[in-house]
Amino acid sequence: MNQPHPRRRLDTVLHPPVRLSLAALLDRAAELEFAAVRDTLEISDSTLSKQVSALEAAGYLRVRKGYIGKRPRTWLSLTAAGRAAYTTHTTALRTILNI
Repeated sequence: MNQPHPRRRLDTVLHPPVRLSLAALLDRAAELEFAAVRDTLEISDSTLSKQVSALEAAGYLRVRKGYIGKRPRTWLSLTAAGRAAYTTHTTALRTILNI
């Protein structure tokens, strides 16, 4: 029997370029500060906030808030489900590119 086309394994939550870039960045780190992610991805606070909300709602991202001194900070990390979804998505992309 034929295998389904790998595009069927693409994750619609991770498909938008900023979300995919965010997941790729966080896949290589345990946790990153919001400002560092924003600067690395070269996007605005509002754009990052919107994408963080979408990934958090899907259960792919964890948001931790705290303080350094008196300054509020936000840290982002992938959940286990987020790492698994990212791996599946990127594997499907690689398979599509090698067909």
